Amino acid sequence: MTGWRSRELGRQTRSSDTANDPKILTCLWFDANGEDAAKFYVSLLPGSSVGHIGRYGKGGRMPEGLAMVVRFDLAGTPYMALNGGPIFKQSEATSIVVQCQDQAEIDRLWSALTADGGKESMCGWLKDRFGVSWQIVPAVMGVWMSNPDPAVSARVAAAFMSMKKLDIAALEKAASG
Repeated sequence: MTGWRSRELGRQTRSSDTANDPKILTCLWFDANGEDAAKFYVSLLPGSSVGHIGRYGKGGRMPEGLAMVVRFDLAGTPYMALNGGPIFKQSEATSIVVQCQDQAEIDRLWSALTADGGKESMCGWLKDRFGVSWQIVPAVMGVWMSNPDPAVSARVAAAFMSMKKLDIAALEKAASG
């Protein structure tokens, strides 16, 4: 993550080298715990990292030293956490989708993301302790749901509609009829 430079007192300026900055990234709004969230998220997914952290300086709208923005990548996808205070809340209208290779990965992520105040929902959805919504799904879900035989996608959908955490074996059974 290049292109950002920090100055004293936590102010940030844009460097002239922006060639490696992503054109598009998703910004997640937090009251004041975006740095904790970013560090937690990168600990869950291989190939993830925290990049630049810009902090509030004296006289800012939030406490001096608190992270204002945290740039991070989750398995190669860029994000930014913004600590902006209790103005906006997270919503299920936006979710982070993780396509998992096997049931062990689904189980590991589900357990970690629902721990310490996270909440299970239906159909592979959950809300983590920071209020961010996630979909933890098998990587093959897109293949099942776009199968040329509409009976396959209907059976898979009927199966996952009754699940909270998705069960790959049960979904495979539904897909095969």
